[in-house]
Amino acid sequence: MSTKGIGGSTPEQALARLSDMTAGAAQIELADYQARIAKAQAYLRANGIAALYINSGTNLSYFTGIKWGVSERLMGAVLLPTGEIYYLSPAFEIDTIKQRLLVDGAILGWHEHESPYALLIESLNERGISSGKLALDESTQFFMVDGIQQQAGKLTVVNGFNVTAHCRMHKQPKETALIKQAMQMTLEVHKAAASILHEGITTAEVEAFIEQAHRKVGASGSYFCIVLFGKATSYPHGVEYVQTLKAGDMVLIDTGCKLKGYHSDITRSYVFGDATDEQRLIWQAEKNAQLAAFAAAKLGAPCGSVDDAARASLQADGLGADYDLPGLPHRTGHGLGMDIHEAPYLVRGNQIPLQTGMVFSNEPMIVVPEAFGVRLEDHFYMSQTGPEWFTEPSHSIDNPFAL
Repeated sequence: MSTKGIGGSTPEQALARLSDMTAGAAQIELADYQARIAKAQAYLRANGIAALYINSGTNLSYFTGIKWGVSERLMGAVLLPTGEIYYLSPAFEIDTIKQRLLVDGAILGWHEHESPYALLIESLNERGISSGKLALDESTQFFMVDGIQQQAGKLTVVNGFNVTAHCRMHKQPKETALIKQAMQMTLEVHKAAASILHEGITTAEVEAFIEQAHRKVGASGSYFCIVLFGKATSYPHGVEYVQTLKAGDMVLIDTGCKLKGYHSDITRSYVFGDATDEQRLIWQAEKNAQLAAFAAAKLGAPCGSVDDAARASLQADGLGADYDLPGLPHRTGHGLGMDIHEAPYLVRGNQIPLQTGMVFSNEPMIVVPEAFGVRLEDHFYMSQTGPEWFTEPSHSIDNPFAL
């Protein structure tokens, strides 16, 4: 039995069936940023942390709405437990920062010959903070951390991950709504991509189509795209060479986009043409493991228990224990939000309890070395009653999109 929904359309026909899906997208507003800052500052007070430095990049965008690329020049925000927020910036960028400022605060500038690390410590000293814990954004480059430590005096530099993760791990309804909308966009792109497959098409051609399709549904394009055929599907993140599709190949497509800063990330695996008995068995074992992981995602249970459940399912279906192949060579899932991989992770030994608002990928990929791989990836979030899918999992190997 050939796979339903695979092939039969030209790229032009498939694109014509797509339309912009961004209408009604939630807006992250000033009050949302202020609430995030307040939550972080409450954590600082509760845990005896004197200040938090937030570096440019995702954390700065999450807490303040300022989108600023990471570079060798220190630019970021400082949160104090008292409620104050202020910014550090290269002096020549201050006017640009002012144009992007949503959350009010003083902007302290440093000139090119001056030390921004000294400025950070001096600014804290001027506010009566000369000892205690100074938490640094976990993504701050090491050379910056080193520079700050050299200026810190009696301040103790600590990792700020617990502060930022405390806020970012627990998504608010607006965030889960944006993620769900982005996921639905990418699922339609997956359906369209499957419909254009034909013998002789290359992975490069499919990747180019997926870029166009993401634009058609309203994204700025694909945030990432992995397209693999045949034996190449046994390499979780792909190969360096272009492949050409032939009958009987396993197809693995993993792609996503961004909607207002939030990610989608979906993988589908199916066979082009008629599936072999081995392909069917492995595909079903993959689906079983994905469903076992979902069922194990109970509020209060440790994140690692979800990975344990997926591996137990795979072993029950005759696949490798632990990370042995044929089997699952990596963790079962990752957190997702403004970063495509973020805390917490569904990995063995992770004792962080599953709590309302957490978002995870569920992708216990099976690798059969030198033959093929199967990855079914959907995401779920923890609601007040337990896990909820963002997208319906793949239906079957013969009809992956339940058409």
